Amino acid sequence: MGHFRVLLTVQVVSGREVEFEHEWLAGRDVIAGHPSNRGHWLSRAKNDSSTYYVMSDWIDEASFREFERSKAHLSHRQKLHPFRVSGSMVTMSVLSGCAHAAATEDSRSTVAEGAAR
Repeated sequence: MGHFRVLLTVQVVSGREVEFEHEWLAGRDVIAGHPSNRGHWLSRAKNDSSTYYVMSDWIDEASFREFERSKAHLSHRQKLHPFRVSGSMVTMSVLSGCAHAAATEDSRSTVAEGAAR
């Protein structure tokens, strides 16, 4: 394993959740297109529809920090800013993991279906 993980908690302006999801989806290729990115996910809290979690995996911290300073990321972040009330970030090193053998569904379709609600 040994890769770098980032977990963002984003509080979105109440009533603007669908707009936030659409804008996040519109910019997801900014993250996925970076050669050091190993995947990213958008999740919404079950008990608070205005709280989101964004998780992304990177080959290492230096690559993530390089991406974080990139023009593409800064532009995407600026587009998301009007929807945010607050946010926080936690970083970590992945020590171990196990993926289910049947987990073959493309996560993009799952997120896109959720945003279409």
